[in-house]
Amino acid sequence: MNSIDHRKAAIVGCGFVGSASAFALMQSGLFSEMVLIDADRNKAVGEALDISHGLPFAKPVQIYDGDYDDISDAAVIIVTAGAGQKPGETRLDLVKKNVGIFRSIIPEIAKRNKDAILLIVANPVDILTYTAAKLSGYPENRVFGSGTVLDSARLKYLLGEHLNVDSRSVHAFIIGEHGDSEIAAWSSANVSGIPINNFCEMRGHFNHEKAMKEIAEGVKNSAYEIIEKKKATYYGIAMSVKRICEAIVRDEKSILPVSSIQHGNHGIDGVALSMPAIVGKDGVETTVPIELDENEEAALRKSAETLKAVIDDLF
Repeated sequence: MNSIDHRKAAIVGCGFVGSASAFALMQSGLFSEMVLIDADRNKAVGEALDISHGLPFAKPVQIYDGDYDDISDAAVIIVTAGAGQKPGETRLDLVKKNVGIFRSIIPEIAKRNKDAILLIVANPVDILTYTAAKLSGYPENRVFGSGTVLDSARLKYLLGEHLNVDSRSVHAFIIGEHGDSEIAAWSSANVSGIPINNFCEMRGHFNHEKAMKEIAEGVKNSAYEIIEKKKATYYGIAMSVKRICEAIVRDEKSILPVSSIQHGNHGIDGVALSMPAIVGKDGVETTVPIELDENEEAALRKSAETLKAVIDDLF
């Protein structure tokens, strides 16, 4: 078994999301080597070439197409492979197609590399994170999904717009399923430590219930809207992948709402979904308990039940 190269990443799947993630990672300077793998080898060749031509304007990184043998020493393996979400389709509609694809991909990865972190980005990300953990035999801390990192960023963005304040000063999480049953955790949302409703009033907004509903719906439906207008979403998720990789490579111990298998957190067990977690060089160090009100607790459990029903159907 090769020893792990901490500056090497592999991307499995070179569709819109995989190639946009490769581009974001190239610009980040986090890795010195990146291998792109796709069922259509020419797609991987083309993307690697296209991205490589921008290297004179970036930091040195070797980007090339490869096959599963090239991942044996990768520190982070990013799996974006799978059928994309079509207009009108939910993420859960993709289940059977993409679990089938994972049944062929994940064992190939596990055969060659036992020490990497598996970052699952393909949808439905929670079901596929669970699938990858079961098929790979990896320790659970090293298999997690991009989860609601992007949804939470969308929430921060919309709140920043609503309040006319820098979205980086907004602290709020979307938790649960990356999908239709996701929950905006309003009871713990704040702007630089100021409870969200107080900050809203400071900015002249008093109709909290209406605004919260509209913003949460806006987050939930944004992917559908983008898919309807441009057929796919990829820039936002690519930047989310870059952010997660930063936390891993630099061992930042950042708190990110990634999807991982839960064990008893909020009474949820044996299902992968998103909760804030400390992410560093070993993957998910621990989930972070988050204050939820009764309605949020109930909605989170309902989200878990939705996912559990799908898992029970598959395994």
